[in-house]
Amino acid sequence: MKFFLPCLLLSLGLHHASIITGDSPGDFQFLYLGFLGTNLSMDETATITSNGLLELTNGTLDSKGHAFYPIPLHFRAPNGKVHSFSVTFVFGIRSSYLSMTRQGLAFVVAPNKNFSDALPNQYLGLTNFVKNNSTKNHFFAIELDTVQNVEFKDIDSNHVGIDINGLNSIKSNTAGYYDDISGSFHNLSLNSGNAMQVWVDYSGEAKQINVTIASFQMEKPARSLISTTYDLSPVIQESAYIGFSSSTDEVDSRHYVLGWSFSMNKPAPKIDISKLPKLPRNGQKSRSKLSEIILPIATASFITLVGAVLILLLRRRLRYAELKEDWEVEFGPHRFSYKDLYHATEGFKNKNLLGAGGFGKVYKGVLKASKLEIAVKRVSHESRQGMKEFISEVVSIGHIRHRNLVQLLGYCRRKDELILVYDYMSNGSLDKYLYCVESKLTLNWDKRFWIIKGIASGLLYLHEKWEKVVIHRDIKASNVLLDSGMNGRLGDFGLARLYDHGTDLQTTHAVGTMGYMAPELVCTGKASPLTDVFAFGIFLLEVTCGKRPVNHNTDDDRALLLVDWVLKHWREGSLTETVDSRLRCDYNVDEACLVLKLGLLCSHPFTSERPNMQQVMQYLDRELPLPELTDADMSFDMLSLMQDEGFDPFTLSSTIGTISSISGGR
Repeated sequence: MKFFLPCLLLSLGLHHASIITGDSPGDFQFLYLGFLGTNLSMDETATITSNGLLELTNGTLDSKGHAFYPIPLHFRAPNGKVHSFSVTFVFGIRSSYLSMTRQGLAFVVAPNKNFSDALPNQYLGLTNFVKNNSTKNHFFAIELDTVQNVEFKDIDSNHVGIDINGLNSIKSNTAGYYDDISGSFHNLSLNSGNAMQVWVDYSGEAKQINVTIASFQMEKPARSLISTTYDLSPVIQESAYIGFSSSTDEVDSRHYVLGWSFSMNKPAPKIDISKLPKLPRNGQKSRSKLSEIILPIATASFITLVGAVLILLLRRRLRYAELKEDWEVEFGPHRFSYKDLYHATEGFKNKNLLGAGGFGKVYKGVLKASKLEIAVKRVSHESRQGMKEFISEVVSIGHIRHRNLVQLLGYCRRKDELILVYDYMSNGSLDKYLYCVESKLTLNWDKRFWIIKGIASGLLYLHEKWEKVVIHRDIKASNVLLDSGMNGRLGDFGLARLYDHGTDLQTTHAVGTMGYMAPELVCTGKASPLTDVFAFGIFLLEVTCGKRPVNHNTDDDRALLLVDWVLKHWREGSLTETVDSRLRCDYNVDEACLVLKLGLLCSHPFTSERPNMQQVMQYLDRELPLPELTDADMSFDMLSLMQDEGFDPFTLSSTIGTISSISGGR
């Protein structure tokens, strides 16, 4: 009965909660129907709303929030095994825009309530990249995730997972339920904005974990969504806290819990959904047009007034008529209104201009409803390639979700305007840290190596992990954007091509940026994943050396290719002399040499010698040893090869010298 007094004190003044104890600590249970007046332990963005919702995240970007039952529970039986327990809760995920949410929330059992060193974004506020999967974490969690994170081997971007000490789920399944009558599976969209109910049951005797999810109004389905055998005794400590954790990234998202029940050694109390608080309105707040329309009715007759209104409405409709073509029908991201983007960028003023290039301009904007920072790429309609570039970018990345790829949030079409809306990358493009003379900004080696691994992970996803093969065709430092956490994200898919796995991409005209284009691409115009690998190899040398792929020698008016310069030092045994001098010898020599050698291997003129991106990741992660480079393997001169194909070195140099700034800051 040692739980009785604290539980009695906690229950005083609670309007929507009941806390029940039995004859032993193992019989403890509680029920929350809303959270007004409760005494939950909360931190970061977590709070209780005025109508009793537990709001874990409030739309703040890159944030996390936690809420725990305030006292620890005793989970172990006298024999040392974890008690059976049962949890039920109702949750909802909302955003300022329909079906545009990121990350998720998790129910968690943990030894303490301190998650100050945990990261938001894909880590859900539970752990970080150092502690993830450590047996010292001692936490058990059920994640409800709306993003597919490749590093955690997530199955999709709408899943439920059982997590032990980290975000790599021991078992997961697409969110949904099995019909009791037909037995058929029905999908549930976690980011639909609708409330849903979750049941988590653990049998201490059978060591069985069952997780079930269903729509708000449904009874608990007979068949669990996930069922697995796992002994939680080595995981959950004798004294542990129960609660919720949630996080956001660069998209406005809000995670709510409406009701919650828990019980030890018996089923959790049933939640009466009729007594739960309501979720807030989903989507943008509607705005009246009446306040924006003033008609001169003082002297006009009723017929004249009606006629004038009809004419104005017709003109307005024609003026802002939207185009919609076949390829847009199944397109996923949100379609923004031109008016919202116009106000977000203050009328596309020059003070918000981030960059300009051959196909248009990029502006920084802030959406008024959600306060979300965005980058707006306004494709120039005068460009003959404009529509083709626009459609290519929409089709190739509209459905892709990866932490190292710039996220396309939506689009807009107005008359001849072609507009794309992206996550805003607050730290701009990588090239400004490598080459900007005016700026003293630089990146230490650890950050450079982290960015390299991130871009490699993104390319692996494009080439092998997504439902189609995506060839980027324009990998370079100016197309790598840095978010608020200095994570590298590959952007600008304007030249991308995609095709089904197992098929062959047909020959086309050579596109890309000179200095990054593989010899076979220059010769035949035929792009492949290995032409991306070539460009990635040049990118590795670029980041490590802090030099452009082509440099102009003012002494003899000749172009000097970076790959030839690094190759020359490798042959002479002075490879470390190529490392960026601004690092002042403060770098990991083994890692730098690995990257330089891998850069030479990836940028080999013969495709048969290049690794694929799966092998590249294994080399970078030290899962495979890098093949030893030999003089026979590396007996080539790239500049000579390019000249043999009829490319003038001066043209080569001047072409690469022009930085594509359209992706900068996007």
